[in-house]
Amino acid sequence: MSGETTITITGNLTNDPEIRYTNTGTAVAGFTIATSSRTYNKQLEQWEDGEALFMRCSAWRDLAEHVCESLTRGTRVIATGRLRMRTYQTSEGDNRTVIEMTVDEIGPSLRFATAKVTKTARTRGNSAGGPERDPWHTTAPAGAPAGGTSGGWSDDEPPF
Repeated sequence: MSGETTITITGNLTNDPEIRYTNTGTAVAGFTIATSSRTYNKQLEQWEDGEALFMRCSAWRDLAEHVCESLTRGTRVIATGRLRMRTYQTSEGDNRTVIEMTVDEIGPSLRFATAKVTKTARTRGNSAGGPERDPWHTTAPAGAPAGGTSGGWSDDEPPF
């Protein structure tokens, strides 16, 4: 889509991905990818870590379920997606703004590991038995508010 900021990030998962479901049964996985730059200090003759970036991510629908089945804490991953900014109000009335990544593609990095891939069948419709949809459509609508509603989340409201 035009005007969206697309990025690719390589790093490690800080915890196991958590899956939740919206009010309509749409799966959403939440997880954080930690990454930092490494530079070689010639004077000390050693590698040094730069400042860490912790990117909060969400994956939707089938991708959410695949992430939770396939990836665990510490796994080195490569993820591509779109940045979005979300503003919400805390229970104390303070306004907060966060930048999050809606993941379009993610997988384990094979630089220091191996992986066995198992292809899944394409699905028609969402897990709640909804109408047919494009199986590659893995995004949530923009502008979702923070928080939740009792009994679950709406499709335009990320639970993380």
